[in-house]
Amino acid sequence: MNHKENIIAGRNAVIEALRAKKPLDKIFILDGCQDGPIRTIVREAKKTDAILKFVDKDRLNHLTEEHHQGVVAIAAAYEYAEVEDLFKKAEEKGEDPFFILLDGIEDPHNLGAIIRTANLAGAHGVIIPKHRAAGLTPTVAKTSAGAIHYTPVAKVTNLAKTMEELKERGMWFVCADMDGEVMYRQNLTGPIGLVIGNEGSGVSRLVKEKCDFIASIPMKGDIDSLNASVAAGVLAFEIVRQRMGK
Repeated sequence: MNHKENIIAGRNAVIEALRAKKPLDKIFILDGCQDGPIRTIVREAKKTDAILKFVDKDRLNHLTEEHHQGVVAIAAAYEYAEVEDLFKKAEEKGEDPFFILLDGIEDPHNLGAIIRTANLAGAHGVIIPKHRAAGLTPTVAKTSAGAIHYTPVAKVTNLAKTMEELKERGMWFVCADMDGEVMYRQNLTGPIGLVIGNEGSGVSRLVKEKCDFIASIPMKGDIDSLNASVAAGVLAFEIVRQRMGK
């Protein structure tokens, strides 16, 4: 995570980044520090999607060798889109919306690979949650092999609530889970959101309850699960196959 190109250290530098509306993923502040500039940073950060974390001095020193004055920000490598931008992309192409929603993907390599898959499968964008998930770091940008420049990624505060709002706009959702019905037996056409869960714990209960279908990938091997980005690819291209066959 410690990429020098996306680390902003020092009070003035972070305040300027916030005021310039530079997309920031996280802001780390020395715990107990409450002077004027720090209060300004906290106030400005609350107007954005940035996650505030209060940490000890060792954590700040680990993030950067620069003189940090008790505050270090991690900038997003690429600007986030709005959910509305994903709908516009579908409309421009004259296609039913096809979004990939990630419920807590924490490995930046997985996130980058899924953005790449989303682009190649013709998905109109990716939606990620604000908390407990990888953001658009340089590692994600690199792993996406350039797809990050073409596939919009929206960040939302509450994934389950966002799904409810999308359902009101005619979308329905399928999530990947080993307990679901085999994906080949399901109708995955129309305006669809494909939900992929966390690498270890899978799709959370609240998000799974919002899904209309639960799809499993038939597996013949000796181990019981696929990597999250591979599972996203398998299901995304089953959606592509069914769309082409309409």
